[in-house]
This record gives sequence, structure tokens and C-alpha cells, in this order.
Amino acid sequence: MLKKKPLLKTLSAMLVVTMLGGALAGCAAKKETPTTETPATETPAKNTAPQKIRAIVGAEPRFLDPGLNNANDGGMYIDHCFEGLTREDKDGKTVPGVAESWDISPDGLKYTFHLRDTKWTDGKPVTAKDFEYSWKRVLDPKVASEYSYIMYYLVNGEEYNNEKVAADQVGVKALDDKTLEVNLIAPTAYFLQLCTFTTFKPVRSDVVEANGDAWVQKPETYISNGAFKMQKWGHNEELILVKNDNYWDKANVPLDEIDFVFQEDDAAALSAFEAGEVDVNYEHMPPAEIPRLVSEGKYGKVIYPNLAIYYYDLNNKKPPLDNPKVRQALSLAIDRQFIVDKVTMAGQIPAKGIIPDGVRGTEKTFREEYPSYLQPTADVAKAKALLAEAGFPDGKGFPTDLEISYNTSEGHKKVAEAIQQMWKDNLGVDIKLTNLEWSVFQDKRKTKDFDMARDGWTADYDDPMTFMLFTEGGGNNNSNWSNKAYDEQVKIANTSPDTKTRMDAMAKAEEVLMNEMGVMPIYTYVEKVLVTPKVKDMYISPLGKVNFIYAHME
Repeated sequence: MLKKKPLLKTLSAMLVVTMLGGALAGCAAKKETPTTETPATETPAKNTAPQKIRAIVGAEPRFLDPGLNNANDGGMYIDHCFEGLTREDKDGKTVPGVAESWDISPDGLKYTFHLRDTKWTDGKPVTAKDFEYSWKRVLDPKVASEYSYIMYYLVNGEEYNNEKVAADQVGVKALDDKTLEVNLIAPTAYFLQLCTFTTFKPVRSDVVEANGDAWVQKPETYISNGAFKMQKWGHNEELILVKNDNYWDKANVPLDEIDFVFQEDDAAALSAFEAGEVDVNYEHMPPAEIPRLVSEGKYGKVIYPNLAIYYYDLNNKKPPLDNPKVRQALSLAIDRQFIVDKVTMAGQIPAKGIIPDGVRGTEKTFREEYPSYLQPTADVAKAKALLAEAGFPDGKGFPTDLEISYNTSEGHKKVAEAIQQMWKDNLGVDIKLTNLEWSVFQDKRKTKDFDMARDGWTADYDDPMTFMLFTEGGGNNNSNWSNKAYDEQVKIANTSPDTKTRMDAMAKAEEVLMNEMGVMPIYTYVEKVLVTPKVKDMYISPLGKVNFIYAHME
């Protein structure tokens, strides 16, 4: 989720996400029926006034389609309207969702999900066929989902996406209306956690096929199965969700309404929050204001851990960025410690590689177990030497028309300005800056119509594999970089049942990427969240999302 994301990735103990894990070869077949099917949430006493939260979590979404979305803010909107086989409870634990139980085969390769009686917002039953349709739709090459690769865990998922096999050979099948069989290419300990993710949520075939892309545009056709449903989408203004009376666990959903207010301007968002116009501000505040907001303590905790990396895409096919020495020189000339100390000022950590601090490894975090490829301060001498070797001594002859593109945000602007100045001072290189509105920026980045572009990635699940984005043709690989050795190591990591083998392969893949500086990591994110004291039981995930499903207003 593109996200969706800022927050300190500190100790792994802080960031462990409970997984109901896959089976290992040689174990007895397991029947998974959690003892608690609903979150341990006490429904608060009813207020006389409707329970409503107003929140700023992002801008107008590019997609509200679970199968197409790849942005953090879009994922948050969708996740309140749709529910997968599993879900996150108010403490972030993976618990049953549409599936009330499941069986896992002894080798960890087959999951059989048993669905409870649930309904869509129009009252029709949710079936196993809805999940089979939805997952195969994500993989359908004609749909061109940028997240199709997340379904490559399924047998023949990649092959179908690459048009090598037919859809009926993909490892997901409805055995009947209440039973879904899933076959994986390798044991995947976090598969049940994956099933909570936006892309794995169901959509209805008749609705999608009757309305095409327009099915998401209005409440009448935005048929969903989650805790909330769309009441209004005021484009570029707000998205209003109301409680779904057909939701199977509605008794444990205290809120009547969530108003998501769209806002890109950090100063305006902070002003709206401090004026009491919104109850929650997720991520939208000027960096210079963060120390004040933390020190005042008026809103409790402001900084939260986040498994996410802030980085720059470098267009590897555009000269002189097609030269690895140029890319390495630009990276070496950046003082990342200065950026987190003096620019972002919220406890971010200088990046050590593409995998951020806090992501689990074998026994410790990945970053504790494997080498770092980036130093916190600039190595100007080495950067100048590499740039000279590339044919640009002291920056002479370096193009003056290259741009750093970023989406509207005071924070992104300040980071870009700092890097722009470092390259000028340390390398004699002049770079332009371009600010773009969010949807335009996403389109340009996706079509690779840029020189250098701000990017970020928040973990979809707590495993380094979620950061292995940069395979050739990968839907979220925006950099025009590819390397066969990288792809081979990612494939090993995706198919090996052995944890150490997987982690070693991902470390080797990261080494290839960093040696060529295919992308340029800047820092490990933190989440910055302002919440009024009257909001209770809102869950802030280290995976870069906020969950209001179990929240209430005091």
C-alpha cells in the first residue's frame, strides 16, 4: 500500500504483528478455529448524538476498487467498506473475517476456508465464488492490476498473469458457496495476514461487469461487505461512510458514520484539526510544527512506529541516470542524518537499504541481521570521484533540466529542497523541483514520465518480501530498473520453505539493488497522527493505516 507512510521502525518487539501462521512440512493437518471469532471489544453505551468521526487521512483516492488500489490512503477508505477472509481486530491481531475457520494441510500448501453467513450491502449473500472471482480478476492481465504480483503466492498465479495458463488453473477455487480452497506455491507463514490485505478482499462480479470502472463512483453501485458503506463521494471534498446494517458483526461497530475529508495541504489540515473541524489528522502536518505538537502533549502520543521506507525513484532509462555511477554519486552526496534531524524532525531513521528498520528477520530484525548499504552522513569525496568517473567532474556538463517530482506536501517539498541543495553544494549539480497534485503525480510516476520522483512503501505484511518490489515488470516498480540476478533471488525467497534461505535470498537481492542504486532510499518512515482525546479505541497499525471500525466517541 503505498503506504502508505511515516513512522519510526525501532525495536522488532514493538512491531510484531500477530500472524496465525502457515504449517510446516511434516506437521499434522491443522483445523484453525480461533476461540474468539469477534474482537474483544465492549460496545460503549449509546450516545444521544450519532457516533461520528471526521478524519483527514489523505487526498482524493485514485482508486476505490480493492483490486486496483495501490495507495495507502485509498486502502484505508476501502478497508472500512470491505472485509476479507481474515481481518484485524482493535489490537491489530489477525482474526476471522468472512471465514469463520480454516484447515491447513500438513505441508502448508493448501488452505480450506469455511465461510460464515455474511451479506453484501444490498442483502445478497457473500460466497466463496466471490473470492475466487475477485482474486482471479486481480491476476487477469486484461485488468492490469498494479498489485497482481501479490497473488503470485497462488499456484499458477504468475503464469496466468503472464498469459501462460488459463484462469481455471489458478490455485483458488470455490468448492461450494461456503468453502474456498487455496493452493500455494510454497508454505507462507504470513498468508492469513495477507488475507486481511485490501487486494484480497472480494468484489461482486455482477456489479463490476454491469458497471465497468464506474461501479465505484456512486453509493448505489458501490456494493461492499464490510463494516461501513458509501453514503456520498464528494469528489475532491470528502468521502462519507455510514454503518452497514447488513454487516455480520455490526453489534461490535460503535460508529454510525465516518467522514473522510480530502486534504493535501499540510498547513490547512493542521489548522482544521486544531480548530476542531476534524477529529483525526493522519500524516498531514508541516514538519516544523511536529516538535511543538509533541512537546505540548495536548493530543497524547503523536509519533508511532511504521514499517515503511521513503525513497526516490530514479528513471534508470534516462541519461545520465542510466549510469549506476551517477546514481551512486547522487546517493552518496545526501546527508540523511541531517534530513531526519533538521527537515522531517519526527524521529525518522536514516535508511540503511530498501528494507526499513523494524521488519522481522529470522530471529532479530532484518536490519540487525544483514548488512547496511547506506551511511547516515554524506561521503562527498567518494561521490565526487564517482561523478567524475561518469564524465561530470565537479558537476561540469551535468544536465540542468533534470527534475525531482513530488506530490503536494510541505514535508515532501522540504525534503526535496534539502536534497537539491546538497547536490548543488557537494557535487556542483543543479536540479529542478516540480510539485504535482496527487492524482497527476501518481499517473506520471506510473507511466514513468519523470526524471526522479518521490516514492514510499509501507509493508503490506511484516516480512521483507513486501519490499521486493523491483522485479522486471513489477506493478509497483516505477524506476525502470531491472536485473536478472535480483529477480532470481526474489524467486528463491518466494518459493523456499526455509526461513533462513528466504532471508538470505532477500539480502542478496537487496545487495544487487543497492550496488546499482536502482532506487534511492532516504529514511525509515514514522507515522504522525493527531487524535482528539474524545476518540477512543482507534487502532494505528505499524503497517501504515488507521482503523476506525472499533472506535467510538467519548
